[in-house]
Amino acid sequence: MKNSPTKILIVDDEPDIVEILKYNLNNEGYDVKSANNGLKAIEKAKKFIPDIILLDVMMPEMDGIEACIEIKKINSLSNTRIIFLSARGEDFTQIAAFDAGADDYITKPVKPKILIKKISSISKRINDNDLSHVVDLGEIKIDKESYLVSINKEDISLPRKEFELLYLIASKPGKVFSRDEIMTKVWGTQVIVGDRTIDVHVRKLREKIGEKYIKTIKGVGYKFKLNVKKK
Repeated sequence: MKNSPTKILIVDDEPDIVEILKYNLNNEGYDVKSANNGLKAIEKAKKFIPDIILLDVMMPEMDGIEACIEIKKINSLSNTRIIFLSARGEDFTQIAAFDAGADDYITKPVKPKILIKKISSISKRINDNDLSHVVDLGEIKIDKESYLVSINKEDISLPRKEFELLYLIASKPGKVFSRDEIMTKVWGTQVIVGDRTIDVHVRKLREKIGEKYIKTIKGVGYKFKLNVKKK
């Protein structure tokens, strides 16, 4: 279990926003640092190893989407949660953020109390995580400790939310998981996401692991298809 304060990196080129967020998060006992563009964020993240990054989209030198993609390539930051905070609320921008590996997307202006509740929920999952389980279904193996998926002994690396979604439904093959259940267990009760977010993650999963494993149950949700008993 993690005993040190949750480390948060704020990445935004607007000093007023950084100041407000740092003030509120410091008051809650978090260890907070900041950067004002994507390039500086990557360098600071390598040294700081934050648990959570709050990332703006529109920034000079390197935008948030590019920074997110680069951060996800760094092994030491594989467990870092990335939350976008942006004034851009278009669907295509949000989808681009999730495709880049974002864990959540919040449109500005954001109320500090709501953000703190959201971060508190994420921090609790970080501190109380049970990353000790392996779903072994024969041809497919999902190791939640190393965040690796192996299909027919070939390793596949997935962004965090895609992995957590796959782990959830594969943990009980044949069970139909409703959209509400997926939202709650993968994104948490403090996160508001729509059906499109879930659908995008399922589509990306199918592209990477194959079409045959995830079945859509129209009007309900999804289930994992594999006629092999869990070991």
